[in-house]
Amino acid sequence: MKYYSTNHQTPDVDLQEAVIKGLAADKGLFMPERINILPASFYESMPKMTLHEVSLAVAQAFFGEDIPSDKLKQIVFDTMSFDIPLVKVGDNIYSLELFHGPTLAFKDVGARFMARTLGYFVNGQSSLFGAASAKDACIDLGESRQNRTQSIVKIASEREQSQACLNYAERERFGAKPNSQSSIVHSQSSIVNVLVATSGDTGSAVANGFLGVPGIHVYVLYPKGKVSLIQEKQFTTLGQNITALEVDGTFDDCQRLVKSAFMDADLNAHMKLTSANSINVARFLPQAFYYFWAVAQLNRQSSIFNPQRNIVCCVPSGNFGNITAGLFGKRMGLPISRFIAANNRNDIFYNYLLSGQYNPRPSVATLANAMDVGDPSNFARVLALYDNSHEAICADISGATYNDEQIADEIRRVYETNGYLLDPHGACGHRALREGLRPGEVGFFIETAHPAKFKDTVEAIIGEPVAIPQRLQDFMKGTKQSIDMTRQFDDFKAYLLQQ
Repeated sequence: MKYYSTNHQTPDVDLQEAVIKGLAADKGLFMPERINILPASFYESMPKMTLHEVSLAVAQAFFGEDIPSDKLKQIVFDTMSFDIPLVKVGDNIYSLELFHGPTLAFKDVGARFMARTLGYFVNGQSSLFGAASAKDACIDLGESRQNRTQSIVKIASEREQSQACLNYAERERFGAKPNSQSSIVHSQSSIVNVLVATSGDTGSAVANGFLGVPGIHVYVLYPKGKVSLIQEKQFTTLGQNITALEVDGTFDDCQRLVKSAFMDADLNAHMKLTSANSINVARFLPQAFYYFWAVAQLNRQSSIFNPQRNIVCCVPSGNFGNITAGLFGKRMGLPISRFIAANNRNDIFYNYLLSGQYNPRPSVATLANAMDVGDPSNFARVLALYDNSHEAICADISGATYNDEQIADEIRRVYETNGYLLDPHGACGHRALREGLRPGEVGFFIETAHPAKFKDTVEAIIGEPVAIPQRLQDFMKGTKQSIDMTRQFDDFKAYLLQQ
């Protein structure tokens, strides 16, 4: 499979080059030359398939030409090592819970897949998966599902124990145990340096996904004072091959520094650079897996599913990698009739839908901080997917935007009415779906993170304590290790040149 740049000013590349480079030389984003439509037989069988089977089928459509089937299977199975349940919240409204992974956020899927894929390419395409997986003895997805009619504030202890066992096993597979240095030595010139800008959950998911991976060093750039304490602890306490840079600015400043680094000749001559943000094809494409899994689960629930009913998906949207992956799924034949993009006050895409004009602006801080993006990178992919047609985009996607008061009201209302606790991002998704669902439709929204990651905010809204899962408690015990950085590219460049 070849990948082209959305700016169309550079030659097409293969998957390996697209993953390692991250961004095209002309500053465009890589897009696959075609989107393979999955056969009708797959969709007929999908309700009876496991999460691993569904994900592998989708992965083969994207990456099967470039990664051997046995390696791709291992990458997918290791990535999708936790449950992603579809939970009923209200009449015809379901939550796709994407917070059961290692860092309790949806970005675990893309970050874990990219870490394994990049590790496969960097380490000679053979050394990554040598040991037998200990996770098979630690967790069984089919047996670990629990009755989730109770409030999601609690997570069963056995799930925590399983994940702890899984985390240790994963470090062994990459050649490094937790809290130890990898025994594999790479020269500085051979190390691939991953630059990632985060507004919250991306940093923790990427850092933990790449922790201990031989031949890779990760630099996480995050805006000072604009991520929650729990989010910050998840990527500033790791050490090893993870470096946290605390930028005196906004997420957009962090993203600008990363993009500028990719385009700087001096830096590219000094070190190998790539990105783990959703601009990387190995980050955003795997997110399509869980859209297929959501529909598979919905189809299983025959008491509520009618093939003639339209399925609607609502996605809390910031940098637009998540919803773009869902749109790819729709192009592959996934029976989702339409999407709703839920924004906070950073409503650039919402205004584009209304006017046809894309006018990026500086982001503003909100309760849903991971969506505080004023210039969504993946908007370029949305345009490419729809041949720059505003009319075609509006036919598949509608929008909604909410301020902090509305987000808080939704968290409070749903918790008091349904006993279901939303995080601020999921609250945007739920409200947009609740207000936008039409007669004859059934919908699901993406619940992107565990509410405990926003403990202080959520507790102030519901007036009750929020239990912190053991995994997050463990992160909170760590010592913060970060480096102060200005928003000026010259300072960032000078720092990298010293590495």
